[in-house]
This record gives sequence, structure tokens and C-alpha cells, in this order.
Amino acid sequence: MLEISGISKTFHSGTPNEVRALQQVDLSIEDGSFVVVIGTNGSGKSTLLNAVAGTFIVDTGTIHLAGHDVTHWPEHRRAQLIGRVFQNPFSGTAPDMSIAENLALAARRGQSRGLGWALRGDFRSVMSERVRCLGLGLESRIDNAIGTLSGGQRQALTLLMATWLRPQMLLLDEHTAALDPKSADQVVRLSREVIERDHLTAMMVTHSMQQAASLGDRLVMMHRGRIIHDFRGAEKRRLRPADLLARFEEVRRGEQLDESAAELLRRAYI
Repeated sequence: MLEISGISKTFHSGTPNEVRALQQVDLSIEDGSFVVVIGTNGSGKSTLLNAVAGTFIVDTGTIHLAGHDVTHWPEHRRAQLIGRVFQNPFSGTAPDMSIAENLALAARRGQSRGLGWALRGDFRSVMSERVRCLGLGLESRIDNAIGTLSGGQRQALTLLMATWLRPQMLLLDEHTAALDPKSADQVVRLSREVIERDHLTAMMVTHSMQQAASLGDRLVMMHRGRIIHDFRGAEKRRLRPADLLARFEEVRRGEQLDESAAELLRRAYI
């Protein structure tokens, strides 16, 4: 399904602000797998999702998705294969348009954008039913502007929009981080349900160790632009939040040791 081979990305190359965001990353994801990606700030986890989505073109390496070499495809072209939900609940929707109009746009992804056909007849009934399945009571409000909704409601609808046409890959980029705990739990539940129901292939970035341990069938941990752990199968199922925190502590201690060793070497040559 997704084959990432040796991708690298450096921002501000050759300047004092140079950031080696991805360093020779290899990752293969099978059809129907739900992969959770974790890491500290600056580890490269969101950059990895951006590389897949086509937010930028990687410096080296290749990306194949659903049998296509998308390495040099622009973001809008990859959007035909990818559904995405961002951290900000107000991204990915048109706030001044109604719920129905936003869903109509999602249903026409990659096609002409006329909306009239979608706002009447059978399709309107389909929209109402799929909104009803979210369990938020919004099926009677589909003519309301989506910008009037709460963050949790809007994020749930964004998830519905991103998966309306069953994308080849679903990218969830810290999509509950800006929500209150109750709304976050609700969106997590909906995410799990739609991924399992539609057998979607998904990648989710999160800072929540509880989500990382409980969701998905595989977990990837990144650090300094590299994948340092890859848990799957029974090993993934056994993971608990405390285990992941212990792994982060190992990384922190390893960095401290590296810094101490570097300092000793500097002193030796003074």
C-alpha cells in the first residue's frame, strides 16, 4: 500500500537554522494497517505525514502509494488518494458554507465542484444518514454553517469528509490535540470505528501515550528524523503507556550521555 524508501528532507539547508527533519527513512505499510506515529517535538513525525501528503517534495528517496510513484506528485494530485484530518479543527473545511455543502465538496473530490446535484434528492438523504451515524445530533442541522459548530463537532465532520470516498491512505495529524478531553475521546472513538468499518489504511500522529498504546496494530517511534522503534503484532498489543514513557526516558538518557561524551572530548583537545 505505502512504500517509503530512503526519504530525507532538510529545511534551511546550509544556514544556521538548518534542520535535518527526515534522515533516510524507510517504512512499508500494508493495506488495512493502522499505524500510530509518536516522538518528541522535532522528531519528524508530522514531517513524515507531510512528506506522504506532498506538502513538500523530499530531497532524496521515493514514495509509492497504492501502486503509484507519487514522489514528485504535487499535494493536490495526491489528495485524490489521501484523506487527511489536521490538528486544527478549523482546517480542512469551508466555515461559511453549510455542513451539506462541505460534505458535497468532499463527495466530489477530484471531480468538478458543482454542488446543486448534491443538495437535493437522494444524496441529501445519504448525507443526513451518514451525519446521523456520528451520534452528534447534527443530522437536523446540515444547512447550518459548519463554522458555527464546536471544535469536536467540526473535527468529527472533517473526519467524515476525509473518508467519504474511502481514501487509499488516511492521515490523522494530532487530530485530537486541540480538543477538550470529552471531545477528544469522541473523535478517537469515531476514528477507530471508521477505520475498522471501512478497512482503511491509516497513519496517526499523536502525543497521547494512551492513544498510542490503545489504537492501531502498529506503532512507530521517531527521533531526530529517524525511526528508532517499530512495534507490531503481539508486541504492539502488549504495550502500555508506561512502556512508551520508559522508551522516551531511554532516549533522553541516551542524549545526555552523548552530550557528556562530546563535552569530554572537547575538553580533551583544549
